[in-house]
Amino acid sequence: MSAALPRRYTGGVPPHRDRSAAHRAPENRPILLLDGGTGRELLRRGAPFRQPEWSALALMEGPAFVSEVHRSYIRAGAQVITTNSYALVPFHIGPDRFARDGSRLAALAGSLAREAADEAPGPVRVAGSLPPVCGSYRPDLFDVDEARPVLARLVAALEPYVDLWLSETVSSGAEMELMQERVSHSRHPWWVSYTLADEPTSSAEPQLRSGESVTMAVAHAAQRGAQAVLFNCCQPEVIARAMPAARRTLDATATADVRLGGYANAFAPQGQTAAANAGLSALRADLDPPQYLRWVWQWLRDGADTVGGCCGVGPEHIAMIQEALGRAKVTGSGAAEGL
Repeated sequence: MSAALPRRYTGGVPPHRDRSAAHRAPENRPILLLDGGTGRELLRRGAPFRQPEWSALALMEGPAFVSEVHRSYIRAGAQVITTNSYALVPFHIGPDRFARDGSRLAALAGSLAREAADEAPGPVRVAGSLPPVCGSYRPDLFDVDEARPVLARLVAALEPYVDLWLSETVSSGAEMELMQERVSHSRHPWWVSYTLADEPTSSAEPQLRSGESVTMAVAHAAQRGAQAVLFNCCQPEVIARAMPAARRTLDATATADVRLGGYANAFAPQGQTAAANAGLSALRADLDPPQYLRWVWQWLRDGADTVGGCCGVGPEHIAMIQEALGRAKVTGSGAAEGL
């Protein structure tokens, strides 16, 4: 592992940011570095990969690729790696295969991440990924009765291997509530990560893809016991808009001890009618590691303490974030050098 990450970021921001707009994280909160996306990294490495199975296919036909992706993020400096269980739902692998193999594949996803974390030279936690069962980005497709038994099987299979639960790409308050219900009896802490509307809205405040406000969603999750509220699988720009409001909400509701952060994707914007599993989304050319780091810096300046990457953000992005954070700690100047 690289050198320990610094305490909360206290330094510079991209030139277009106004310092007076900052809303800082708690003073002694260490910055936590997550991993990046798994699916696109598997594809890039030549792992078995196709739609509709997506990243689940590597568990079935090439689990060694999954292990190597986990290890690559640990080498890059990630302190939390996420199980490759996002696509282990009937929506991706089909209802018959899920009924037959879902628990076994989820346990395999958990064990591969656990093994990689335990081999690391420093502390690395494993987050159990709990995905949107009925399709990413589409709160209109969410069905609580369909999702409940699928999440129950994933939780039971992953439980022995994980250190925390990470509900990912959550599009609505109803989806968040069900995920919290499914882990409420677990001994592990629960984190939730919302996905935000990429398209402009009439509201001055960023919204979930359901149209619910960020302020209400953050407060709701904190009230339900989330130990971290994050934003993922959406544009870094909309996460940057959401972060100050989220920080203010946590501070105002006496839940400032709840972690706050983001891990954006590198996709082109996904609209309200995006087909959740129609094919590979195009990646933006302007989110290489240096440019992605600029957005991470802005999130940290506006109150985040937990950062990483989602689809299309790879080990090289995570390594650059780790290097920059380490440099800020060493210099003590907080200058956003090279940004």
